[in-house]
Amino acid sequence: MAIRKARQGRKGVGKNQVDTYYFDVEKCKRCPFKEGCYKDGAKSKTYSVSKKSDEHKEQMVFQESEYFKEKAKERYKIEAKNSELKHRHGYDVATSSGLLGMELQGAMAIFAVKLKRILKLND
Repeated sequence: MAIRKARQGRKGVGKNQVDTYYFDVEKCKRCPFKEGCYKDGAKSKTYSVSKKSDEHKEQMVFQESEYFKEKAKERYKIEAKNSELKHRHGYDVATSSGLLGMELQGAMAIFAVKLKRILKLND
């Protein structure tokens, strides 16, 4: 059994709280289940369990929904196109200053990618 329990983090701040359990190393040395748990020479033994906030619980429920699973299957296509824009067409770094220059660079990069797609479909 744990000799001490400590809770880290504040309640309702937006971060998860963590319960940390501290164990007596002398008992761990004699424990029959110490394989994979206790390492020889350890001075302390702790185990931490995070308590999920409400936002995390809602997100976990959402990730189990069919809508999320369908959208996750489509995401790789979008990420591949973004990667192509960034790495092959210079959309990662602005070549000129100002909002107009960035808009022009974005339009040219997207136009080049779409033109490549049209040419590929025509072949």
